[in-house]
Amino acid sequence: MVVASITWELTLPGCSSLKEKRSVIRSLRDRLRSRLNVSVAETGFNDVHSRAELTVALVATDGRFAESVLEKADRIVEQNGGAVITSVRREVY
Repeated sequence: MVVASITWELTLPGCSSLKEKRSVIRSLRDRLRSRLNVSVAETGFNDVHSRAELTVALVATDGRFAESVLEKADRIVEQNGGAVITSVRREVY
């Protein structure tokens, strides 16, 4: 059994309120959940308008499958126009 996670620190240009930030994060979170069937949570910078930390976690039986899901998640976040990735952390146990 493999437990994998990926955490992105994001900059949200153009977000001047928490309401705008939540809209961008909610859209991204819902897209990741529906397309990849993973757990997603906002894990940092909760009260900062222009930054966010988002984490995806999953449990799989195969390490290669877990890595491929993390790569797909990374592509989804990269393609999102409302958020810019400033750093990425991957962990596979």
